[in-house]
Amino acid sequence: MIRAKSLYHLILYSIIFIVFLTSSFTFIIINNAFDDFDEKIKIIKDNYYAKQKDLIQADIKRTLKFIHYYHTTYKNIKSEEKIKKDILHAIETMRDKTNLNDYAFIYDFEGTSIYYPILEENIGKNLYEFKDPSGKKVIKELIDISKKDKGGFVKYIWYKPQLKKEALKISYALSYKPWNWTIGRGIYLDEIDEVIKTKRKEHDEKISNYILQILSLTIMLVLYSIFIYKNATILIVNDVKEIGKYLKETQKSDTRISQNRLIFGEFKVIANYAYDAMHSIKDKNQMLQGLNTHLEEKVNEQTKELSNLLESQKKFLKNSVHEVNTPLAIIRTNIDLLKRHTPNNKYISNIESGTKIIQYIYDDLSYLIKKDRVEYPKEYINFSAYLIERLNFFDSIAIANDLYFVSNIEEDIYIKFNKTELQRIVDNNISNSIKYSKAKSPIYIKLSYLDEDIIKFSVKTNSEKIEDTNKIFSDFYRENDSRGGFGLGLRIVKEICDKNLVIIDLDSNEKYTKFTYRFKINENTTT
Repeated sequence: MIRAKSLYHLILYSIIFIVFLTSSFTFIIINNAFDDFDEKIKIIKDNYYAKQKDLIQADIKRTLKFIHYYHTTYKNIKSEEKIKKDILHAIETMRDKTNLNDYAFIYDFEGTSIYYPILEENIGKNLYEFKDPSGKKVIKELIDISKKDKGGFVKYIWYKPQLKKEALKISYALSYKPWNWTIGRGIYLDEIDEVIKTKRKEHDEKISNYILQILSLTIMLVLYSIFIYKNATILIVNDVKEIGKYLKETQKSDTRISQNRLIFGEFKVIANYAYDAMHSIKDKNQMLQGLNTHLEEKVNEQTKELSNLLESQKKFLKNSVHEVNTPLAIIRTNIDLLKRHTPNNKYISNIESGTKIIQYIYDDLSYLIKKDRVEYPKEYINFSAYLIERLNFFDSIAIANDLYFVSNIEEDIYIKFNKTELQRIVDNNISNSIKYSKAKSPIYIKLSYLDEDIIKFSVKTNSEKIEDTNKIFSDFYRENDSRGGFGLGLRIVKEICDKNLVIIDLDSNEKYTKFTYRFKINENTTT
């Protein structure tokens, strides 16, 4: 939809619309006129062909009746040859010699020309195999169709004396079987072209008159629109200027505009609405100033309280994480001592598994607290050896959850990365794979070169489909609340990967879920 930015544009669009509308009507009228003309031409052609076909068919049937009458009347009086000669003479006598197209032709069933007044030199010649330029055996088809009870029509290309070249022709042929004669007559189909040419000339003149009339009307409408545009815009501009002056005046005084200053009633209404709006705005501005002053004080108080609360929460979290570390270290040390005295004890293994989960959560919380205050420099790490080390760490947790690892790790893959951040990526993916895998299923861990500059680390599990892959890396998001956790692990992973230009691919369906990470081996840039 076209939106006018001003009244000038609106009037201009109206003029353009008028021109477009008249042009469209002109096109539709002319197009319909041509369609009607084409339909009329088709009807004229069909009627002409039908009429001419009826004429030559009737003429040949009359000729056959005459031949049959003359033959039966004189067959016992004259010889066959004499009768044939008389009939041919009679046909020639009845022909209109001033019209080169008014003639009949006769061939015997063998294809020999018996009567052909236009080209008498062909009489006596056998033309059974004669072909027209399109390859049609004309005489053969005329003889074949004439043998039918009602004869028939054949369309072909034949020499026309007036044009001195070939033209499309249609002939009707019927046989006189006592003498094995094929008798026919034809018409040239190009004769209708002159009629059509005359009709087309009349039609073109009519269309020219239509166009001239519509063009005159269009010019008149455009001139009238320009006249309206010139005069209306002057009056509109004056009213707009008066309203503009009035709006400036209302900033100093509080009086309504004089109705005599404006011409159009619509602008008078607008000016009154503008006065009411300006008066209301002034009252509301005074009210808002008081509210803003009070609100600003309240916001400052609440912001101060919120800042104190956030600082207290950070301090509490920091102290809590610090306090957890000491008892956690004591528990792990005592578990190692117990394992020496009582190896292969499932209860001790379960305690160790739980302790490792707490250790993994502790590492996540510790990273969250420190990530904005501590720098994490990069170093060359043997990713292969480090990944095996972390799998060994999580092995007891996997066994406790009735799961097992299937690893495919290429040897001596080195990467320039921070070890703490790499641990967060690896540990969170392995921990999630244990948490969400179906029981007694394998967890596939793969580390390999993708090419000489990039390595690929992937974790594939037999687990439920992740429905919303766009939210899986968001803060505190968990698709399954029954599995526990804070929903922070993958958010930490996403931040580390974005910072170190690591590409993440997630593929999840009804059969499996696969996280793939592509690391640049010597990536020095972080963003």
